[in-house]
Parts: sequence; structure tokens; C-alpha cells
Amino acid sequence: MTESELMPKPATHQSYLDRLNRVDDHIHAHLEGDLSLESLAEVACLSPYHWSRIYAAMRGETVAARIRRLRLQRAADRLANTDIAMDKISMLAGYGSTDTFGRAFRDVLGDTPAQFRAAGKHAAFKKAVSTCDAQSFPVSVVTLPEQRCASIDHVGSYMQIDHAIGRLFAELAKQGGLPETPSMIGVFFDDPDAGEESELRSRACMPIGNDIAIGEPLGETTLKGGHYAQLNYTGPYAAMRHAYRWLLGTWLPASGYEPGDAPIFEAYLNDPSQVPQNELRTDIHLPLHVLK
Repeated sequence: MTESELMPKPATHQSYLDRLNRVDDHIHAHLEGDLSLESLAEVACLSPYHWSRIYAAMRGETVAARIRRLRLQRAADRLANTDIAMDKISMLAGYGSTDTFGRAFRDVLGDTPAQFRAAGKHAAFKKAVSTCDAQSFPVSVVTLPEQRCASIDHVGSYMQIDHAIGRLFAELAKQGGLPETPSMIGVFFDDPDAGEESELRSRACMPIGNDIAIGEPLGETTLKGGHYAQLNYTGPYAAMRHAYRWLLGTWLPASGYEPGDAPIFEAYLNDPSQVPQNELRTDIHLPLHVLK
């Protein structure tokens, strides 16, 4: 082999990103199926001896940690928002016993599954809704400027918006448009209680400067400026459905405002791969119309 043949090809780095993107797509599509390192090596088309270390080095999270986090996030969603039996949730999350599931769940969310179902953050919002308590959680009315964003659409469970966010981050980095301090935003267009989960529309967004070009497959989204109710939420994403119910059904009617003509968006203030789920911080923004 000649020296020129040994030189790295310009597209090599992008080839690696494309392979890891395929792995992420496969994980999200088959979260309750076979996600062994051997099967994922085949998806990545990389050596089973090395591919998982390549993934960890390029993603900043091991593939095992990502699978565990996503499975437990889905389990938390089922505990907070369904009546599915605990043993079935444990099985769907890939655990052979409820005891093993319970220990893993407590390590990530700080409570046992039973404690979380009975008294997690969602339970506090449900109680405030049932007692018409509009003062229990921190909401401030803020005025935000218009924001130009690079974006990528997502259709399906809102709990999987982080998949679109990961693709947006990687694509902007490839295009050289990644801000020095990236801010991640999720925009949500549909009511999850009023339609099929598989058809829910959302959009991952990242604010960027006006001088940054946006290339395909990304789109451009403008977040409207104006008045917003900002709910400072701390806790797992799985419990946020009840935060929305409280914000829209209890706080808003008592506030003296009407909802503005724009979708709700969430600003994510820390990284779910770096902090426990019960420490995740999210600002939920409800656009407001000021009554005259």
C-alpha cells in the first residue's frame, strides 16, 4: 500500500458521524429490543473490538449509559403517566427482576419506582391542579426577543425530542455553525392528550447568529418575541406532562393573561447525559397575550 493510500480521506470524520447517527436511530427505534454491543457494532459497520470506545469518545457518553438512561426515562414516563403494572414496566426496560430495576431506577432518579409513581414531581403538580393552587410553582412573566434558530423536525413521542436535539447538534457542528455556548430548545406543536403519540409534531432548535448559514437537512425557525410565562421546572422530563396541565389549567386562568398565538417551547438548562434526571432543569415558556 502506498503512502498516499494510507492518508486519511477528507470524508472519514463524517463517515464516523453517520455511522454513530445510525446507531442512535436504531437505539431509539428498538429501545425495547436487542441492543447488545455486538448487534450495534453491525449497525455501525465498525469492529466490535473498538466501536463502543469510538462511540464514547465521540458522543461523550458510553452506549451502555445512553441505553440505560433512555430505558429508565421511558420507564419513568410509564410510571408517571400510565397504570401499567410495575413488573411489566421493569420487563420493558430490559430488567430481569423488579429488584434489579428498582435499584437502577433509584440510582438515576433518586426514588424507587413505587416512590416515584406515588410521590414524584408529577404528583405535586396533580395535587396543585386538584386543589386549584395557582401559586405552588415558580412562574414569572418575561419579555423575550425574537430568536433565529437552526432546527430539525421530529414526529413521534415528545420523550424522544432529545434524539432530534442530538442530530441538530451534530449537523451544526459539521456545518461549522455551532455557537460557542450552544442553547438547546424544544418546540411542541400538538396536545399529547388529544392525538396519537406517533403523530405528535415537535422541533429541536438552537439559537444562532444572523450571519450563520443554515444548510440542509436543517431548517430555519424564528421564535417569536414577546411576553411569556416562564415556569422553572426541575425534575425528570417524564413528569412534565402534569406541569403543563397545571400551567395551562390552573395558573393561566388565574393569571389575567390569555395564551398567545405561538407554540410552547422548552429551554434545556443542563445535559441529561451529565446530571441525574431528578436534577434536570427546564424553563417552560408559554406565549402570552396581554389583556387590554
